[in-house]
Amino acid sequence: MKPEKRIYLSPPHLDGRERELLIEAYESNWIATLGPHIDAFEQEICEKIGVGHAAALASGTAGLHLALVMLGIEGGDEVLCSDLTFFASANTIIYPAPSCGVLNPAGRLS
Repeated sequence: MKPEKRIYLSPPHLDGRERELLIEAYESNWIATLGPHIDAFEQEICEKIGVGHAAALASGTAGLHLALVMLGIEGGDEVLCSDLTFFASANTIIYPAPSCGVLNPAGRLS
């Protein structure tokens, strides 16, 4: 039986500079979620999409949380969330707005 060809969800894209950039980050002691490379990345995003500000975050959870904060979501607000999701999605809603309604596939609140 011939093995099935694997289809990757998100294959890496490497351009050959990874080792150089890793060593540069290590030697400059900028091994964190901030620093000159992050600043440059944020600036490139701003220029690419024509906006004045961008924020590179460490996770999708942090991005969801920031989006809710920027929308002004707070206690007393209700935010709906799919029931087919990672738990962190609901946690980001519960943090600023204690009421989280979960939608099931039939479109009903559960």
